[in-house]
Amino acid sequence: MKILVTGGAGFIGSAVVRMLIQDTDDEVCVIDKLTYAGNLESLATVIESPRFCFEQLDICDRSGVDAVFKKFKPDFVMHLAAESHVDRSIDGPGEFINTNINGTYTMLEAARKYWTGMDSEAQKRFRFHHISTDEVYGDLDDDGSLFREDTPYAPSSPYSASKAASDHLVRAWWRTYRLPVLITNCSNNYGPYHFPEKLIPLIILNALDDKPLPVYGNGAQIRDWLFVEDHARALYRVVSKGKIGDTYNIGGHNEKKNLEVVHTVCALLDELHPRVDKRSYREQITFVADRPGHDLRYAIDAGKIQRELGWQPEETFESGIRKTVVWYLRNKDTWCKRVLDGSYKRERLGVIS
Repeated sequence: MKILVTGGAGFIGSAVVRMLIQDTDDEVCVIDKLTYAGNLESLATVIESPRFCFEQLDICDRSGVDAVFKKFKPDFVMHLAAESHVDRSIDGPGEFINTNINGTYTMLEAARKYWTGMDSEAQKRFRFHHISTDEVYGDLDDDGSLFREDTPYAPSSPYSASKAASDHLVRAWWRTYRLPVLITNCSNNYGPYHFPEKLIPLIILNALDDKPLPVYGNGAQIRDWLFVEDHARALYRVVSKGKIGDTYNIGGHNEKKNLEVVHTVCALLDELHPRVDKRSYREQITFVADRPGHDLRYAIDAGKIQRELGWQPEETFESGIRKTVVWYLRNKDTWCKRVLDGSYKRERLGVIS
């Protein structure tokens, strides 16, 4: 197949592209604007492949997107391009509205124009896969309840509201125009090539640089953690095998309190890269003011994708987090140093005065 991947130089997108080039015979074209969180170095292992091409492009640029569809002629679209950091959405929601809502609208209309011009056999093959988040559901009580595909939406942040809106657009294009779409909502991803504004890479790099390890509130917020390479495999299973018009939740079966995650990272660093003074990295933990509107708990019921498509995560949290810490230790002075180009100094974002 020929697969168009938006946001393919980002964290999850680059994992998808690396998997596609390394593990399939598919051709891949990446669209990416290359914002602060998009980096071609994340594709260094596959960028020379004859089955890979790249277009630096804003997904809101309709004429540019149309040109890529016309030139590449994809069978599948995997739409991952999005602004994704909650704290940044609190500081500047406009970029999230533009990229996540207007950009998704632009992609849907470009895809619809392209799809309607196909012959009937090509139309049957075509898929538009929209990749979203579990944050659209709001939060859960700590009572064992889970997000399911029919859970009502109740987004809390500008980020999650923009993703909820984009999900609704995709469903509307299926119902109104019969554009063949699929939607996935995933839990918190972690793994290699993650921009260090997010919890796990921030904690790793701050620990190694002898900086405070910021924990919001009391650290009791619960997330379900999904190793990014497991997620990439799930996304490919959905786009190639999923039922048109359906939604699939993707989770890692790893509910952890944020403070527990930080303690785990500190313990691994104590083992793999001990401090010179032999003290634990846990001593660098600093509790800070909580995020405005911070959701208490996310937890995914991933039963549907397991029952219908046979996917389940290969990594436990213990195996995935060890691989992640090892990767950052090995790449601290290469990839990490280059993505931290000075525009982001690991400062606190999303504080309302």
